[in-house]
Amino acid sequence: MREECGVAGVVQFKEETHPVPSALRLYYALYALQHRGQESAGITVHDGRQPQTLKGMGLVPEIFDKDDLVSLKGDVGIGHVRYSTCGDSRIENCQPFIVKYKSGSVALAHNGNLVNGLDLRAQLEAEGHVFVANSDTEVIAHLLVKELLKYEPVEALRNVMKQLNGSYSLVIMIDDLLMAVRDPLGFKPLCFGTIDSGYAVASESVAIDTLNGKLLRDVEPGELIIFRDGEVESHQLFDEKYSAHCVFEYVYFARPDSIIDGQLVYRVRERIGEKLAEEHPVDADMVSPVPDSGITSAIGYSKGSKIDYEESLMKNRYIGRTFILPGQAMRETAVRLKMNTINENIKGKKVVLIDDSIVRGTTSRRIIDMVRNAGAEEVHARIGSPPIVAPCYLGIDMASRDELIAAHKTIKGVEAVINADSLGYLSVDGLVAAIGIGRDDLCVGCLTGAYPVEIPGESICQRRQLKLHEF
Repeated sequence: MREECGVAGVVQFKEETHPVPSALRLYYALYALQHRGQESAGITVHDGRQPQTLKGMGLVPEIFDKDDLVSLKGDVGIGHVRYSTCGDSRIENCQPFIVKYKSGSVALAHNGNLVNGLDLRAQLEAEGHVFVANSDTEVIAHLLVKELLKYEPVEALRNVMKQLNGSYSLVIMIDDLLMAVRDPLGFKPLCFGTIDSGYAVASESVAIDTLNGKLLRDVEPGELIIFRDGEVESHQLFDEKYSAHCVFEYVYFARPDSIIDGQLVYRVRERIGEKLAEEHPVDADMVSPVPDSGITSAIGYSKGSKIDYEESLMKNRYIGRTFILPGQAMRETAVRLKMNTINENIKGKKVVLIDDSIVRGTTSRRIIDMVRNAGAEEVHARIGSPPIVAPCYLGIDMASRDELIAAHKTIKGVEAVINADSLGYLSVDGLVAAIGIGRDDLCVGCLTGAYPVEIPGESICQRRQLKLHEF
């Protein structure tokens, strides 16, 4: 599974007091968010007259260099790292998107996915709007420009949000005015804080930490934050009874040192491991993670079970996003290029192997086979999430329902496919308890098949039947 993207924004005041350009601060922030998207990145800064942009395909340090960043003049800017879940992998879909109109310009970066993006695009095209990309983010930008021709920014954003169905955390520049907005159900994380000469907003608090800033709080679901004249304005545009925070931010996507909606992700993952040990105990000699996503949960399982924590697998941290794809006969070499066993730790041991999730099951099978071939006496798989039985429509690049192994196999069936001596998934209730947020305020659609927004052909949670209402 892969996340769609990460967003960041910076505004600095009193230019003579801040030696670090806004563009360079955005570079650091995007570097801290690189785990959220490795396909492309972009930075847009407004110099007081017009927006200036640098963007490209690849990783943050591959795209930007210091001279280019210093050349981007301006105190306010936004940035984006992307992995596509909607739209092709090409330069035209790199963000931020910029749309110019008769009153100025709009620059926008988006984390999330619109369920009704194609319908909205068709409506705009029928009205004469021209698109250069096939990402739903450009749809939002065009909708905003259309509303800005009639209304001031707050009312314009409210009118745009009325039309959107799906997940979106946005950073926006209307000329040199920085804004941040989160969808009414708060699917994707977004927070803001102070930096030494202004404010920063980002998908995760680690980006603010990287700027030596101080986290103030999350942007609330349905809230618009405007950074204007050295002050922070809050406008609660929508006030829905429940939220729908994505559970996989806590299980997998977010960095463990991030604080999301009041929860330190590291502690959540530690509690996931403790809950796993409580729900699925086993007689074993060692607890070992699948690196890196299983590490913190494995620590929790070790604490909860009193079984020693010891690494059995070592990840190659220098492998790029792509490498020469092997033929069928070289499949084992490809796995070992990413990860290798520590045979001395494994031989003759009963191993509890902790991972965050099972999607298709193919990777789990290969890893378990590697551990067995290294001499493990038994391999017991423990998974820090419930079975994934349905696809995600809200910003996670996930397999189709046909490809999801748990959608058409029992737990015993999955256990046989991955070649584990036993398999234990965390329960939905256990995951909710570990996260520390009520189930009514979480999106568990991929775990239950019932979604918090209307999706054609899918079930909707009963409590979500009422339309969003204005505050």
